[in-house]
Amino acid sequence: MAAPDAIQEALSVDLATESVRALNQRLHSDLEPRRVQVINPAGRHSIAVGMAAAHDVEIDGHVGYYCAGMNQHATVRVHGNCGVGVAENMMSGTVVVEGSASQSAASSARGGLLVVHGDASARCGISLKGAEVVVRGSVGHMSAFMAQKGSLVVCGDAGEALGDSLYEARLYVRGSVATLGADCVEKEMRAEHVEHLSQLLERAELDDVPASEFRRYGSARELYNFHVENLGSY
Repeated sequence: MAAPDAIQEALSVDLATESVRALNQRLHSDLEPRRVQVINPAGRHSIAVGMAAAHDVEIDGHVGYYCAGMNQHATVRVHGNCGVGVAENMMSGTVVVEGSASQSAASSARGGLLVVHGDASARCGISLKGAEVVVRGSVGHMSAFMAQKGSLVVCGDAGEALGDSLYEARLYVRGSVATLGADCVEKEMRAEHVEHLSQLLERAELDDVPASEFRRYGSARELYNFHVENLGSY
């Protein structure tokens, strides 16, 4: 995020009178960092998608599908809940959801940080490719399915089939795990992992959550290559 004195005067956009398309076009065409306040989002879809500048966007209310998708550099804060696919395919920047998130939060995200202060539904971090995801609450089933790189931090509980078909992403869960997915196993929580997790919690401004209370999960690395004797596990 750019320094405060480098950010232009704040822009206020009322989605009760202006379209989401018009808002996004303004954000795409303006490459100088800008503070943007979006009011009356009313659950509309695709708000603040595809930004390639270090804008600082505050959204006052609930949003629909794919908010802040494909984000680059920008900081987006949602003062409410969000629908499917928040921060989908995010490349960099920060997205903060003050409420809860629906399915597939941060799906295929390659970089940046997503913080959800409530719960996240099913498939949180599906096909994660390098981003960091921190959830203060719990996550639903099939979270981190086929996650390849990055981290998923769950301060609450995790649903069924956590980390199914996992590659090299790191999973940290403070609460209970319903079941582990194929090739996902619990691993030793060494000092280096506690330090890594502490840094993630600090970045997410969750300093009140002790890193020492988490367990770590990762890939058993038995399904990287096809073997006929593992057919039932794929």
